[in-house]
Amino acid sequence: MGQLNAGIVPVTPFQQNCTLLFDADSKKGVVVDPGGDIDRIQAAIDGNKIDIEAIWLTHGHIDHAGGALDLKDALGVDIIGSHRDDLPLLQDLEQQAHMFGLEGAVRNVTPDRWLEEGDVVSFGDHEFEVLHCPGHAPGHVVFYNRAAKFAHVGDVLFSGSIGRTDLPGGSHQTLIRSIKEKLFPLGDDIGFICGHGPGGRFGDERRTNPFLT
Repeated sequence: MGQLNAGIVPVTPFQQNCTLLFDADSKKGVVVDPGGDIDRIQAAIDGNKIDIEAIWLTHGHIDHAGGALDLKDALGVDIIGSHRDDLPLLQDLEQQAHMFGLEGAVRNVTPDRWLEEGDVVSFGDHEFEVLHCPGHAPGHVVFYNRAAKFAHVGDVLFSGSIGRTDLPGGSHQTLIRSIKEKLFPLGDDIGFICGHGPGGRFGDERRTNPFLT
């Protein structure tokens, strides 16, 4: 098994961390949350010679899923995730785009496969456990690689902050429960990439994040 590598391509006016997860040796990988700027994502894939096997979505907000269908068409791969509770969001992407003045840049999406708590997704030899972590979005999922002590947490948790809960389907109480009952028990030494800004470690967030202490 080669080393698990991650590269971030900031996309859209929301500066969302579209993430390329790939094996250092085989170059097999996935794209997590292609929110837009598909040409930039494609350039990063080509520049690193990554063989993309699938598109993974953490949740159905426009800055994470807005470019998924265009990238699927370009790469010929399946869209996997999020949880089916996000169907209303994913079917509303074009309306979300209208609200932000991004008409024509976004298409509604129905994933090829929904994800459930306890599912396992993989590329090459790298397996990720799926955790359903609602609160920011009803169907938000987190991808956790036990071997690498690494998680992609989308917009559930940030360095020093947490996901917004004032959007449709959001719940502050539910989000805090997702973090404290699903993420933190994985261990203080788990490193994470999030949907915006720098990542961190669960232990640091447990001890110092003002929303969680």
